[in-house]
Amino acid sequence: MFKIPARDRIWEIDRPQVMGIMNATKDSFYDASRIDDISWAIEKAGQFISQGASIIDIGGQSTRPGAELLSAQDEIQNVVPIIEAICAAFPKVLISIDTYHSRVAEAALKAGAHIVNDISCGSFDTGMFKIVADNNAGYIGMHITGTMQTMHEIPNRINVVDDVIVYFKQKQVELTKWGINNWVIDPGFGFGKTIQENFTLVKALSKFSVLNLPILLGVSRKSSICKTLGVDAKDALNGTTAVNTVGLLNGASVLRVHDVKEAKQIVDLLPFLY
Repeated sequence: MFKIPARDRIWEIDRPQVMGIMNATKDSFYDASRIDDISWAIEKAGQFISQGASIIDIGGQSTRPGAELLSAQDEIQNVVPIIEAICAAFPKVLISIDTYHSRVAEAALKAGAHIVNDISCGSFDTGMFKIVADNNAGYIGMHITGTMQTMHEIPNRINVVDDVIVYFKQKQVELTKWGINNWVIDPGFGFGKTIQENFTLVKALSKFSVLNLPILLGVSRKSSICKTLGVDAKDALNGTTAVNTVGLLNGASVLRVHDVKEAKQIVDLLPFLY
């Protein structure tokens, strides 16, 4: 079992869990995940919880290729009212804030969030680790290369699995200096990697056990699946399910998804199949 600090509670991961995606931005690549108002956010959160989500991940900035980069203040305005409303309606559910801005993370944690989901693993904002440590928050750090402007460019590399493991070993050293020893890694499916590299990471997740940290897998309806199958994001659920299944078989601890019901069904079925 993994035990991750999560502000005023402990995030226990003793079996695979499902994280539901809620995007408080009109720029998200998958329009069904966009949240237009508070009442819809509460309804969507309730739906996710009833379908088996353990965590609700709320983001106010799209990180798809070509998305407009928002200021920290704009992100705060997008996410804080939604976090406050969901916390009030569902006080027992874990909430993560999807941001690489330390100011946004701090505001979200004050509003009731428990976990920071940072696609840059502290690379885009050097103040992030301090905010996480000061608030005893949960932390999810993703593998990424480049800057905010170049994070989708694909660098030349020999072995993507080795590179990602080295990256996380370096981040472990950095985070330990802040007293953050128990956190969650995300290999960064879809960020600065070829289609083949993305799928290689999913097949090789078991190799990340050397880090002794839980793994979040975020493949939901992403372009590597869509391009491989020749479909749009709206038709990529079946492909997402296939990739998530392989990810779970290879050691994923958390599935970050748009479709909670289907992901939870995989989690519930797998113990009977292997």
